[in-house]
Amino acid sequence: MNAVNLTIEPRIRDLGGFTVGRVLPYARLRMVGPFIFFDVMGPAEFKPDNGIDVRPHPHIGLATVTYLFDGEIRHRDNLGFNQVIRPGDVNWMTAGRGIVHSERTDSGLRNTGHRLYGVQSWVALPEDAEETAPAFHHHPRATLPVINQGGAEMRLIAGNAFGETSPVKTFSDMFYLGVEAAMGASIPLPQEHEERALYLLEGGLEIDGQAFDAGRMIVFGKDATPTIKTSSDTKAMLLGGAPLGSRIIWWNLVSTSQDRIDRAKADWTASAEANFKNAVFSLPPDETEFIPLPEQ
Repeated sequence: MNAVNLTIEPRIRDLGGFTVGRVLPYARLRMVGPFIFFDVMGPAEFKPDNGIDVRPHPHIGLATVTYLFDGEIRHRDNLGFNQVIRPGDVNWMTAGRGIVHSERTDSGLRNTGHRLYGVQSWVALPEDAEETAPAFHHHPRATLPVINQGGAEMRLIAGNAFGETSPVKTFSDMFYLGVEAAMGASIPLPQEHEERALYLLEGGLEIDGQAFDAGRMIVFGKDATPTIKTSSDTKAMLLGGAPLGSRIIWWNLVSTSQDRIDRAKADWTASAEANFKNAVFSLPPDETEFIPLPEQ
């Protein structure tokens, strides 16, 4: 049996000198375990006076996880958290019943120019946790377990794998690993999780003798035990977990219920019309801009 069920190439969007590759959701595969959204940011070289400015916007029904290889991003949310994330750290934001956040480049980096490279993912929450209280947690690089097997170094971003557990609080059975491996290494695949995938950021792989180049997600069959060998120095992400069932995703909103999506849309519009005063949604401190509800 072929261990590889599907390969997915990202759909590239140019955001004005900064490219984002959308991998999930995909027409033939909406989720891998609880992962409902997977974006590769960059790599991008920002010239002086340039950076990212993602204005405040809402989320419900999910948790966001940002992981960087280069650069840094400042997170602000309406709970009052103000946190810079740097390579190897984890910012885990639980939206639950609703949160608003922004992501921006600080003035220091903006003045000098910088490189940005990373992955932003959304993890859908189980149905009984969709309305949990919003929260934000920052986990420095040094607090995350590092697993060395077969010549591959794997940092456990979230969940559990290979007998280790990340300190990041999750809501369902899952795993998320950042992998770096030299040419000729073996990359193991966790066997305890039902759905599993690998995104190849850099380098090359052979999976059961079949060659794969960078820039694609490789989705494995249930119970598959492939032999994964690196054909060059490689950087990858391993991800997956237990399936959660179907979800509705609209803009930045995720839910098991269309009615809940519609209510969040109405709440965001009403909050904006009320200038975010005594409304369902508020803006992060020191933020005045926001992203309006899309027309479509």
